[in-house]
Amino acid sequence: MKRSKRYTELLTKIPEQPVGLSEAVEILKGFDGTKFDQTIEIHMHLGVDPKQADQIVRGSIVLPHGIGKTQRVVVFAKDAAAEAAKAAGADEVGQEDLAKKISGGWLEFDVCIASPDMMGVVGPLGRVLGPRSLMPSPRAGTVTPDVAKAVEEYKAGKVEFRNDSGGNVHAVLGRLSFTPEQIQENVSAFLKYIDSLKPSSVKGAYVKNIALTSTMGPGIPLAA
Repeated sequence: MKRSKRYTELLTKIPEQPVGLSEAVEILKGFDGTKFDQTIEIHMHLGVDPKQADQIVRGSIVLPHGIGKTQRVVVFAKDAAAEAAKAAGADEVGQEDLAKKISGGWLEFDVCIASPDMMGVVGPLGRVLGPRSLMPSPRAGTVTPDVAKAVEEYKAGKVEFRNDSGGNVHAVLGRLSFTPEQIQENVSAFLKYIDSLKPSSVKGAYVKNIALTSTMGPGIPLAA
């Protein structure tokens, strides 16, 4: 794979050994120079066995400074819950009509939330929403009786994550235009939350590798 001159130059700035958070952010901020506001991501390799149900690491967190993007949120709800979702800022609220629209191929949203009494309508959409990580889930907080609160949290920058089949966790943590302090606080909050989710059955190192990166930049090894 051929790399651009810019990317090759950035690679020379990557330390061989993991560095502290403040140094990693300083290097990351040096990746600016593109015509758009790059996304900041974190990639973690955890010492978990993804085949074991009790070692799945997943959850959601509202970052201190959001992610620098307004997420598009749809909600399955009716009556008072539907009105509350609309008032909270949901981009679209519906029931069977919304399900029909999604099953027809409409997927112009980032988050799907449902009240528990709507799961009979949402369930059949699993084959469409599941592969795109959009299926509502109680564990992620997207199946909830308080849909309005969920809408507000996602609009404020709530992030969902789940380890993949290789034991890796990926998440968006902001934008390169954020101040160094904002980036550090978002990263610190995420790492603290991941640490709190450590499965009791994990043996040995829980966090094996961490890397911070931007949309157009290489990964920076971060000390665990």
